[in-house]
Amino acid sequence: MSARKGGTRRKSRHKLMKSFRTRGKISVTRYLREFTNGEQVVLLADSAVHEGLYHPRFHGKNGEVVGKQGRCYYIKITDGGKNKQILVHPIHLTKVTNGQTATA
Repeated sequence: MSARKGGTRRKSRHKLMKSFRTRGKISVTRYLREFTNGEQVVLLADSAVHEGLYHPRFHGKNGEVVGKQGRCYYIKITDGGKNKQILVHPIHLTKVTNGQTATA
């Protein structure tokens, strides 16, 4: 039996790709964003930054900040009826405003 081919970013070429208008330098303020416990966030990956990137199946999900470890945040999400916690770098998080959902 052969081993599974590919890693966690397998088959995600278009899902994690930036639009041509959003390419270029990343603002320092996006790295330094602070979130508080209980705050609602949307998981939107910035493909230029590989650290603290979650699995592509969670792309576009809404979640709640429940803790912090180093520079990254623990986000509680619901996936297939189960509650999960994932560790995400703040550059991949966007605050939810007025019940917004993901717009990748």
